[in-house]
Amino acid sequence: MEPRTCAARCLASPASGRGTVPSRRLFSRLIWSRSTQCAASSLRGPVARRRRRLSTPMTTAYNTGTPDQVDFDWDDLGFQLVPTDFMYLMRCSSDGVFTKGELVPYGPIELNPAAAVLNYGQGLLEGLRAHRKGDGSILLFRPQENALRMRIGADRLCMPAPSVEQFLEAVKLTVLANKRWVPPTGKGSLYIRPQLIGSGAILGIAPAPEYTFIVFVCPVGHYFKDGLSPISLLTEEEYHRAAPGGTGDIKTIGNYASVVSAQRRAKEKGHADVLYLDPVHKKFVEEVSSCNIFMVKGNVISTPLLTGTILPGITRKSVIGISQNLGFQVEERNITIDELLGADEVFCTGTAVVLSPVGSITYRERKVEYGKSQEAGVVSQQLYAAFTAIQKGLVEDSMGWTLQLN
Repeated sequence: MEPRTCAARCLASPASGRGTVPSRRLFSRLIWSRSTQCAASSLRGPVARRRRRLSTPMTTAYNTGTPDQVDFDWDDLGFQLVPTDFMYLMRCSSDGVFTKGELVPYGPIELNPAAAVLNYGQGLLEGLRAHRKGDGSILLFRPQENALRMRIGADRLCMPAPSVEQFLEAVKLTVLANKRWVPPTGKGSLYIRPQLIGSGAILGIAPAPEYTFIVFVCPVGHYFKDGLSPISLLTEEEYHRAAPGGTGDIKTIGNYASVVSAQRRAKEKGHADVLYLDPVHKKFVEEVSSCNIFMVKGNVISTPLLTGTILPGITRKSVIGISQNLGFQVEERNITIDELLGADEVFCTGTAVVLSPVGSITYRERKVEYGKSQEAGVVSQQLYAAFTAIQKGLVEDSMGWTLQLN
């Protein structure tokens, strides 16, 4: 029978080898270069009819690199999209039951233009990392926390969510399928992006009739271009990231689109990111565009109290625990911008940024610098070292936070 799509034709062609995993180069040429040829056929039927389950082991050799490591310039790795080999898809109908998911070649997915995620933003995302240890094994960092946070967000948006077990299984399978894309020890990490979207078509405002859970991965280096050098923040007063009673405390996709304008203005002025204040009093510190914020004063480490407008970061939670173990007094409370400007040190935490020291904050044309603006503070360095040592498996994980994959 004649294959119905470009993807199916390629997978069945002699060039890819019937019954073998297609090369990344071939698959990329198929998906991206022939997108115009696929346009008509992609309108027919759901994604499940357009893809073919791959039956060969995930370690099948490709055109470049080896089964264990892709041929890539790891020294030039930044924080941008690098297409990998496979992604994970799992669907759920209105009955709330997810079907068995599967690994498919990484590439575009089909969505009805009336999909709830496109029209009403019914979607969530997560972010976590996988690191390669010196012995070649791979570590995940607190993936159960991401699974639980997605379930909380899904409840807020009236979406069914994968169970913790389903979430973990999907993440494990996706990481292992793309194992050769996990950077060598010390060269970066594999960023894991789970997504839950309202993929079903609907015209009125209501829960979608179908949902899709997706996991894709990408090798990444440092989030900020200068690596671990202290960053500069611009305080934003006109726009606000979230409001009381809104969705600031869940990882919904709309929270991020709203920060792009202010972030772009800040970068045009030479800053790395934006610091947001509370929308009511406009004096209490909330968070940065994509990360939580901490201040150090003496032996006290403080971070804004979670009041419903701030995302409960997993790195934030971990740094609090590490700080307490190191003997610091930790406070979760309302912090004014004036207090922050008078701190000894300031740093940000998040899955993407890890722990990034802040070198300066600009507020109403006043620029305040912390310590030696080109160097991380002593406490920031101490916490970064302690956190990443656990995350990368350099020390014994006495906290029980890591999950090793074989």
